[in-house]
Amino acid sequence: MPDRSVYLKLWAVSFLWGCNYVASAYMLRDFSPIFLSFARLVVMSLFLLSIAAVNRSMRWPNKREWGLLLLAGISGTLINQLFYFTGLQHSTAGNAALIIALSPIATTLLSRIFLKEEITVTKLSGALVALIGVICIVLFGGKELGISKGDIYLLLAMLGMSVSLLFIRKLTVAMTSYEVTIYATVIGTILMAPAVAYEGIDGHLHASHHLMTWLLLITVAIIGQGVTGFWWNKGISVVGASVSAMFMNIPPFIAIIVSYFVLGDSIKPAQIAGGVLILAGVALSNMKRKAIAPSAASVDV
Repeated sequence: MPDRSVYLKLWAVSFLWGCNYVASAYMLRDFSPIFLSFARLVVMSLFLLSIAAVNRSMRWPNKREWGLLLLAGISGTLINQLFYFTGLQHSTAGNAALIIALSPIATTLLSRIFLKEEITVTKLSGALVALIGVICIVLFGGKELGISKGDIYLLLAMLGMSVSLLFIRKLTVAMTSYEVTIYATVIGTILMAPAVAYEGIDGHLHASHHLMTWLLLITVAIIGQGVTGFWWNKGISVVGASVSAMFMNIPPFIAIIVSYFVLGDSIKPAQIAGGVLILAGVALSNMKRKAIAPSAASVDV
């Protein structure tokens, strides 16, 4: 029987990841999206590098691994973060959490296309159910009826995350998820710098003047992303990927509930119905298989 503390940490991860969506939406009131993304990544990179410096357990990647890390950083950090925060500015925290929850399905389909992995009728059925859920959310769960550009951006952010998981799968054959997380995050942070510079030149960069908002940003980056990433990886190693993956069903509904009380976002029937369909699709596609659950490197919320 695994240590009870492991399950408690997995519950905490689910709750904190759900709250991360709400915290991100809240901070966008005082930060421009690209700068907010960059600032969070800088804090998280410094945190991860400090952990690596203390442990002295990082190995230098070879030429092939550097190439894969670059691709993982571009897709999983740069593209994912740019579209995530830009999309969240024009959507809701609940929609963001539900759309990002589609990532396992998208990863399965992309694995079939690019890695030639087997895809069963069950997986296809799960993908179809989840897709119907996304359509419900995109068409009827937004701030207004119809397709919002925010939800489209969030779909692109989700696809960026899903693509990065393909590279991460290849990298973790020889590297630890801990090493991949640190290298990919730092690379993505560096690549984000030109986007921040452009936002400043374009006159759209702005940052909060409130200390509490900056403290929230630092807390979310270190605890909501950094520490929870270590807890998540620990959970996978102790209880397995299939059990840990079930906890990924919780953050979307945490985000909907918390955003209702904190941000005043309404809870729409389309969000609930779409969320249930997405999570049912994910559960269906994962039946009778032990999939690799998303690593900490992929959870950029």
